[in-house]
Amino acid sequence: MEKNSRMSKKLDSRIDYGVILPVFLLCLIGLSALYVAYAQNPNYKGSLFAGVAKQALWYVLGMFAVMIIMQIKSKVLWRLTPYIYGGGLVIMTLLLEFYDRTLAESTGSRNWFSIGSFTLQPAELMKIAYILMMARVVTAHNTVYRQRNLTSDLLLIGKLFAVTVPVLLLVLLQKDFGTMLVFLAIFGGIFLMSGISWKIVVPVIVLFLALAGLTLFLVINEDGRKFLSDLGIVKTYQFKRIDSWLDPFHDIQGSSRQVATAIMAIGSGGLLGKGFNVSDVYVSVRESDMIFSVIGENFGFIGSAFVVFLYFMLIYRMIRVCYDTNNEFYAYIASGIIMMILFHVFENIGANVGLLPLTGIPLPFISQGGSALLSNMIGIGLILSMRFQAKE
Repeated sequence: MEKNSRMSKKLDSRIDYGVILPVFLLCLIGLSALYVAYAQNPNYKGSLFAGVAKQALWYVLGMFAVMIIMQIKSKVLWRLTPYIYGGGLVIMTLLLEFYDRTLAESTGSRNWFSIGSFTLQPAELMKIAYILMMARVVTAHNTVYRQRNLTSDLLLIGKLFAVTVPVLLLVLLQKDFGTMLVFLAIFGGIFLMSGISWKIVVPVIVLFLALAGLTLFLVINEDGRKFLSDLGIVKTYQFKRIDSWLDPFHDIQGSSRQVATAIMAIGSGGLLGKGFNVSDVYVSVRESDMIFSVIGENFGFIGSAFVVFLYFMLIYRMIRVCYDTNNEFYAYIASGIIMMILFHVFENIGANVGLLPLTGIPLPFISQGGSALLSNMIGIGLILSMRFQAKE
């Protein structure tokens, strides 16, 4: 009996409940918000119970994924990473031909496999494969080049680009701009953490900001828009999203309707919200990209702030795990996962309140969708495995 008690305490010390608790609460909030999104959607014709139960099933699958991944040792993960990355590229390539035509017509993106009623977005799972490969490349490089110099740093950047370019090319061919931004955010996070000299990092940041400023100038200028359009860099629907960001109420019956109604729904919630399952404002795609508007309308500023607080606590705990681990490979994995989740949260909530352009990025652990949820859960499993394996 005493032996079992000691084993139980040892197991508890290896599990980071500071990561698990915010994820668990976010999942509960996600199911509640999804119920409201379906219940208050006049165009939703399916079974309310079936819709919520399907998402609940993804949560269960995600939890199983977490428990399995926690058991994988870092040496095994290291050996598997090239195969996981290569397999991901193969699947992403197959998607260019075997994508769901119906979803492509409605969303404009060719990023879904469909088998009957089951759909899968490979790019979401590719994020994890990409993080693993980037972490492996940086760790392997730093092992060889203990004495860093500009030449070795430039070589590392070349290696990182070699891993990144195929992924970005495939995502661009799938016409999924929002997902491409996530991959760039992951790249940026690992790039900054990789130990590359600030003599390179600072000019890169300045160049990035200059390009961002130039792009913004071009998209708000008629001649600039014509230039970008002729080059095929920015599509018509993307210009409309930018217009909706600059002025969410400029075409409330047309292109800016989604953002404008989301802002109105969140604003109408006031301090405490209207109450659970109460909605007076219809927001399209509310179960996915705009689910934060459900939280804002039903639970007001207090409820919205609580959700943001949960994300803050989750990110904080993941950063602690990142700094506490003495495994360099794990540290870079954690950096990539933190950037992935942080960018999703920042972009989704920012788009819902009109601070950022709408890019179709889901809210982690809350938005409807199995592929994104499973990807985030795998990321959490990798974070938890860092402490679980270290204290074995």
